[in-house]
Parts: sequence; C-alpha cells; structure tokens
Amino acid sequence: MILAAALSAAIWAPALAQDAPAARNDTIEQDRPDEFYCGERRLGQWFYCAKPKPMDNAKPATPVEADRATDRIAAIAKQLDELKAKAILEPTEANVINYIRFQREQLDRASTFSDTWQRALWQNPDLDYTLQRPVSTVGKRLWLDNRKADRDAVLTSLGQRYGLFYFYAQSCGACEVFAPILRSVTDSHRMTVMAVSMDGGPSRDFPNYVVDSGQRARMGVPGNETPALVLFDTQTKRTIPVGYGVLSADEIMDRIFMLTNTKVGSDY
Repeated sequence: MILAAALSAAIWAPALAQDAPAARNDTIEQDRPDEFYCGERRLGQWFYCAKPKPMDNAKPATPVEADRATDRIAAIAKQLDELKAKAILEPTEANVINYIRFQREQLDRASTFSDTWQRALWQNPDLDYTLQRPVSTVGKRLWLDNRKADRDAVLTSLGQRYGLFYFYAQSCGACEVFAPILRSVTDSHRMTVMAVSMDGGPSRDFPNYVVDSGQRARMGVPGNETPALVLFDTQTKRTIPVGYGVLSADEIMDRIFMLTNTKVGSDY
C-alpha cells in the first residue's frame, strides 16, 4: 500500500501543482510537511518531512590545553617548586605553611594512586607480575626451588649437545680458585670440558689440557682474559661465551641454563 500511495502521489502531484494559484510560493509548498507520511506514518527525513540542515563546516573545538592531565601535572610541579622557592627565600611562617600544605596534598594524591594501583593488581591477576616472579619470602623461596629443579634437569641432559671450553693460565691466580668450582659443576652434570692453557702451563683440576695454538681466536672468543668459560653447541657449531673471571657454581649453572633454554626478555 505504501508503494501504491507513492505511485499515486507521483502521478497526481503534477496535476495538483497545475491547479495551485500561480502566485503561490513554491518554496513554502515544498517545505510544508506531508500529513500522511510525516504525521501519520512518521517516515522522517527520507520523505523530506524536514528540510535537511546544511552541514556545519566549522572545525570542532580543540580541548583546552589546561584540561589535559599532563598539563595539570606540570602545573602542580611548577606550583610546588614555586612555593618551595618562596619558602626558602622568604621563610615566613605563612610561606612555609603554604608549601607544607600543598606538598601534603600531593603526597596524599600519590598515596591514593599507590593504593588504587595495589588494589587493581589484586583484582586483575593478568597485571600482577609478582605471580610470575614472586617477591614475598615464601613465594620467592618456592619459585627458586622450582627453578633450581628445572635447571638441574636441563643441565643433566645438556651434555649430549653442548660442551665447555675453559681457557686458563698457570700464572692466573683466579684460575686456581675457579678451576675446582667448574670441575664440581661439570662432574655433577656430566658435561665435557676442554681445558685450553693460554701460557702452556698445566692445570691440576684438568690434567688433560691442550695448549692454545689459535683455537681461541678461531672460535671468535675476544681478548686473552682468564679464566674464560665458553659453551660450544655441537649441532650448530656455535660458540656462546658464558663469562669471564671467577664465577660461583650457581652462577655457572644459571648462565648456562639461561643461554640455552630461555628467550631474551622472558626471564627478568
């Protein structure tokens, strides 16, 4: 019926227009809403019940600079510095009180932020980093125990693929301290060590040593510092420096574990 009415209106509109007085204003006629479509049917602007308003080409108003949070923070910091400077240069009781009051307001604001931050972490576990790396005494101890178990399990099977090059010198006092530590780690985890003497001298802890004849340079290990510990991947033929100087047993194991089994940025 709507389609029929529309066709009827299209047919009869010219005739009605011809019957209208010539002096009648066409603009007023066009602006007058149709009682059927606009009143009873309420079909809106698609049937031109209301003349569309021209688009406003004016640019939207930009937000006031002072309303931005960064500007408000900057203003607070500036005011705090000004009150402090005034209290120092003119240390009257009123100036000092004004500075202390304003400073206390900002401390209260910071305390509220800290409290809200803490509550947000409690209620949103995906934001709480301490669930991944605990900081409490009990949680940290448990995390370290689990990590140590994982590390030891990995290092035990690591010797099937990796070996260690130990560069030392007989004249190196630090090497005398480090060699037995390294020996205990490699024996407990069944890792192969190739000791390389940089000055030709022997090692009590690694009697099956070899003298350096360019191996260090060919492996791409920089410098001549001793002791130096280098991990060697037998599959990729890649050398991975573990560290220089005296390292504890835990440091040796942690570094080897991180260099072979963790991605950069995943363990921090």
